Amino acid sequence: MSVYDKIIHLTSVHGRYEIRTFLKECVSLANHGYDVSIVLADGNGDEIKNSVKIIDAGINSTNRLLRMTRTVKKIYEKARELDAEIYHFHDPELIPVGLKLKKQGKKVIYDVHEDYGEDILNKEWLPKILRNTVAKIFDRHEKKAAKVFDGIVTATPHIRTKFEKFNANTIDINNYPILSGQTIPDSKGILKDNCVNFVGAINRIRAIVEMVSALEFTDAKLILAGKFTTHKDFTLVKSMKGWAKVDYRGQVGRSEIVKIFVESAAGLVLYHPGPNHTNSQPNKLFEYMAAGLPVIASNFPLWKDIVEMNSCGICVNPLNSKEIADAINWVLQNPSQAAEMGRNGRKAIEEKYNWEAESHKLISFYEQMLK
Repeated sequence: MSVYDKIIHLTSVHGRYEIRTFLKECVSLANHGYDVSIVLADGNGDEIKNSVKIIDAGINSTNRLLRMTRTVKKIYEKARELDAEIYHFHDPELIPVGLKLKKQGKKVIYDVHEDYGEDILNKEWLPKILRNTVAKIFDRHEKKAAKVFDGIVTATPHIRTKFEKFNANTIDINNYPILSGQTIPDSKGILKDNCVNFVGAINRIRAIVEMVSALEFTDAKLILAGKFTTHKDFTLVKSMKGWAKVDYRGQVGRSEIVKIFVESAAGLVLYHPGPNHTNSQPNKLFEYMAAGLPVIASNFPLWKDIVEMNSCGICVNPLNSKEIADAINWVLQNPSQAAEMGRNGRKAIEEKYNWEAESHKLISFYEQMLK
């Protein structure tokens, strides 16, 4: 097979079946007829799944520094060995790999999942005194590299506007949910156990303290699924009065997430204010909508536009536990109107916010690059 038939995605961070990298982008490209591989590092070996070749570069390190050095080196060596025309990488720590591949005459796409410069400002593992300096250094490095790459794919329009200043071949491929396989809860059972849910990474900046505190002002239970970012946050919320109303299920798979949605009256997505949140489009928001759940979301202008324009939920101050509780109580006390919000959200996903539409943009982007 010719090198010109091959596309290789690279990640040193994401899991082998991660939704955006694998299930959405790689599988969509493979379904369109491209020879697609993804190089990652988890120690679970090579396989072919959904017509995508998964190439394992070896066990990834749990140490951040070792991952950013040894694992990145393994990813690069495997990528060079496979020899393709287009390389599409998903992590900022792989920017040096992308630059090396460009020097070898390859076409390189940088997939920007987040505004990483802004995200650095919220990194708890980095001392606060260093965050501004590190963010500025990274921003300069990223912008310089962006000018060199053949294309930039961003996860939101906000990130696109940042990069198109440095690279004209920039496109946003929004992280909207895949329509097929989405389950809509039975409206008759939507108030089962008076539950609301939050599914995802759990930490203070995603309002775990405010959500648990809000339970003191409502009869609702919170189904909580995901991994706590720090043991300190876990210890804190377990000591709170509202924790008695939390049904914590830990890290769960996709099938269990669907069951949680079916049990819930609403989905919560209450990130704290911050540049990397206020301009984001969290996949969680759209997954709740796709499942036919009304959403209770942070009152950021962008999020309010989505939620209120589509009449699919309630926006509140994520720092105010009483406001969160009032929204939960309204959903529980107004089941018919809440169910209508859920239907509105599902309709919006079917008409606008779905991966099927975004995948066409991705395919066209590749076709233009290969011409």
